[in-house]
Amino acid sequence: MKRLEVMLTCIAIGGLLVLACDSAAFEKPLRTEWVNQSEVAGSFTLILYGGNYFNDLQTIAFLDAEGYPYTFEPYAPAFEYRLLKGLSAREALDKAQDFVSTTGNCFVRSQLSKVLDRNDKTIGYELRPFYNPLCYGLADVLDVSYWNKDGKIVIKVKVKPIVEKQFESGDSSTGRDSGK
Repeated sequence: MKRLEVMLTCIAIGGLLVLACDSAAFEKPLRTEWVNQSEVAGSFTLILYGGNYFNDLQTIAFLDAEGYPYTFEPYAPAFEYRLLKGLSAREALDKAQDFVSTTGNCFVRSQLSKVLDRNDKTIGYELRPFYNPLCYGLADVLDVSYWNKDGKIVIKVKVKPIVEKQFESGDSSTGRDSGK
């Protein structure tokens, strides 16, 4: 019994050391707030994420404000997104809207949000598609999180688990094959 207690204690201490070494483990993600397009100004690098096939639900656009100490970086392989640099606010918003609105026949509208740093200063924007809830069970199908990692804003995009279950069940309305 003593040996088991020692092993469990060592495992617990090891786990705490791993967490302590990874400062991101304690960091909260950055937050977003809805914003009106009229508030968007400046020059941007547009990140077009996803859109790799019809009904690609992992499709979203990010406007990375140029001239700020932060750089947006999707947590994904380079083939999952495209960068368009040096765009005005109007150009970036128009291209982003065109991009997210072609995500499939269930697209209804898009929503613009600002990404805020720890001091509530706007450092960029996201434009996400909203869908007919009859298609996927809800309008907003994406979980998007932003993490500040040494001046890089790491963006993680994934489909919400309840929607992903539709893919796993082989629901053909999603446009994906479950592989079964």
